[in-house]
Amino acid sequence: MDQICDDLRDELDDLDALLSPLSSARWDEPTPAAGWSVRDQVSHLWFFDQRARLALTDPAAFESDKQQLLGTGRATDVSVEPGRATTPEDLLQSWRQDACALIESARAVDPSSRVPWYGPSMAARSFITARLMEAWAHGQDVADAVGASRSSTNRLRHVAHIGVRARPFSYAIRGRELPESQVYVSLEPPDGGAAWTWNDPDSPDQVVGSALDFCLLVTQRRHRSDLALDVRGELAEDWLAIAQAFAGAPGTGRPPLNAK
Repeated sequence: MDQICDDLRDELDDLDALLSPLSSARWDEPTPAAGWSVRDQVSHLWFFDQRARLALTDPAAFESDKQQLLGTGRATDVSVEPGRATTPEDLLQSWRQDACALIESARAVDPSSRVPWYGPSMAARSFITARLMEAWAHGQDVADAVGASRSSTNRLRHVAHIGVRARPFSYAIRGRELPESQVYVSLEPPDGGAAWTWNDPDSPDQVVGSALDFCLLVTQRRHRSDLALDVRGELAEDWLAIAQAFAGAPGTGRPPLNAK
């Protein structure tokens, strides 16, 4: 648990380093997420970091909050409203404080305990892994908005793992039956070390490529046509067309970068 918490801390520090130098005006720069500014991306992370800590520390209170939030029918919109009502300086400080509080609470939790969330409940370690995935994905939106280049790290393994393990959810959220056969995934890590692999290498359905490209796809931060993934087999093709590593309603994905 300490290791994933340390990795989450490092991921948040990298995003903080992107945000800290920005002028107030740049917090209102549009990001690739339609209708969302840099400010909105941070507000979204802040809002759900608060609820993640609540889920860890008071599951009953989280469930009550969850029902109220889902009852609005606009949970995603609600998450950006707090950030629009404050200054960038105060939003940055509040996000920092609540992210630190979340990590502190997570370190004290049994890694195998179940934690409620908006999709299926998760083991605590997987739950914090999902927060890292969210930080990385929304950090990508911020980087794209301000024209920053981010260095990939081996923390992408956490994002990739969530992406692979979320395959059943990608089907379930769309009301589709999960195919019985596995899809083998082999990814080249950023440090050039041994490939990260999942499932049976003898499967005829395979996804092979860089960890970065796979993570950009399963978080729906890039269109498939902009990525150099080697996809083999009908089931692999079918999965990548709907893959999502995040909880909630199916995303619409992003248009190709060269789309007019």
